Amino acid sequence: MLAKVYSFGLLGIEAYPIEIEVDVSRGLPSITLVGLADTSIRESRERVKSAIKNSGFEWPSERITISLAPSDLKKEGTCFDLAIAIGILTATQQLNGQNLKDYYILGELSLDGSIRPARGILSISAAMAQSGVQNLILPLENAKEAGIVQGIRAFPLKTLRETVEFLNSPDMAKPFKVDLEKLLQNSSQYPVDFSEVKGQNLAKRAIEVAVSGGHNMLMIGPPGSGKTMLAKRIPTIMPDLTLDEALEVTKIHSVMGTLPVKDGVIGIRPFRSPHHTISDVALAGGGTIPRPGEISLSHQGVLFLDELPEFQRNCLETLRQPLEDGSIRISRAAKSFVFPASFMLVCAMNPCPCGYLSDPRKACHCNPNKIANYMAKISGPLLDRIDIHIELPSIKYRELTDPKDAESSCAIKARVEKARGIQRKRFKSEGIFYNAQMDTKMVKKYCRLDDQSQELLRLAMTELGLSARAYAKILKVARTIADLAGCEDIKTEHLSEAVQYRSLDRGIFAI
Repeated sequence: MLAKVYSFGLLGIEAYPIEIEVDVSRGLPSITLVGLADTSIRESRERVKSAIKNSGFEWPSERITISLAPSDLKKEGTCFDLAIAIGILTATQQLNGQNLKDYYILGELSLDGSIRPARGILSISAAMAQSGVQNLILPLENAKEAGIVQGIRAFPLKTLRETVEFLNSPDMAKPFKVDLEKLLQNSSQYPVDFSEVKGQNLAKRAIEVAVSGGHNMLMIGPPGSGKTMLAKRIPTIMPDLTLDEALEVTKIHSVMGTLPVKDGVIGIRPFRSPHHTISDVALAGGGTIPRPGEISLSHQGVLFLDELPEFQRNCLETLRQPLEDGSIRISRAAKSFVFPASFMLVCAMNPCPCGYLSDPRKACHCNPNKIANYMAKISGPLLDRIDIHIELPSIKYRELTDPKDAESSCAIKARVEKARGIQRKRFKSEGIFYNAQMDTKMVKKYCRLDDQSQELLRLAMTELGLSARAYAKILKVARTIADLAGCEDIKTEHLSEAVQYRSLDRGIFAI
């Protein structure tokens, strides 16, 4: 007998419907699975067999053929287990399959018949909303994630037997409902705060400027100066995620299996800090069936690269396209995939290999050639996309032991949101959202300088040896500083502060 069950597969971060056909016919006992299935799907034969037997059903001693359509797309994952099991039970008449056409079925089976969570449920629910079928049977752990999409009737179940009973009597369970506003509120709390950071007031100010204008930044300082601690708290002063942004971020993390099951949605800005040994594929994304990498996992959040010169050169070069476009394209022979990748790049590095070149209390043991080679590991095109370079000194004892709490993230965030509001109003007809996105034409239009400021910038370019690429960066950062001060025009104090945020161009680490 032939049975048809409907499920969903993932292609990148998007979902597409799959029709699973199961035919049980006379012949020697065997299982044949066709339809470009990967190893994890082929192994489902053993999981499904054990789950059916351990759930109290009969395993057919006949020839079983399973087809996954469309057959020209390669399929991966373990979310088809439950649908395959339901197809076998229907084909052997152990289940009334007349209602199967009204449901999509997803879930991995354990050997005892319980249903394990699946990846990409939000993408699948969003794709279902565009189809004519709104009923989804899925694992209990994925209920909140599926319930986010309006119009989807999600039925979370625990076991294969419970699924069979539900399909025989659909009225026994009600669709899962979720309060999306409450869910976002519960998942939007950060575990860290800027009030915990002692000292480094200049660095905090630079971070406030960077977040206000959407500028990428590089922190340079000796070990223990607080670079990582500061970076981890940057998301706490970024504007709250909108609903659309939260759903987009959740979709990416759901596909990658990094979504916290208890939350069902990501309500805070992501913070990703890959190790410097990461490969270019893991950073940018890829694979036989391309999947997002760390760049996309940091979408709408912060990508923190600690020990920047230690990263492989080819890894760092993959950052150039997404920093410009806000997305990353992964091309394969059959298809190209575009993953969202709009993030704030925050980097940290030592001033030299030993880390103590700028430390007045510890001697640096690196020779000039060694320092030059260390700094040369970062390419010019990448530095060209980093607007702010700041130097962090070592923290003094009196700062560490100060009993007063530093300024909270909430207070800094209020100023950031005010500056972002000014920029949204300014650029409402330009198609951009913050100062770092300005092109040359916009810089000329919105960053006009008076004669005194022009003279100051001329002196900075000539006397401090600033590079040509630093010119537009300084103007963009000065525009952000003026926005934070609530000024329509860029003044000399705004410009002089912006100049201080170009440490590498000023050559302060040159030997």
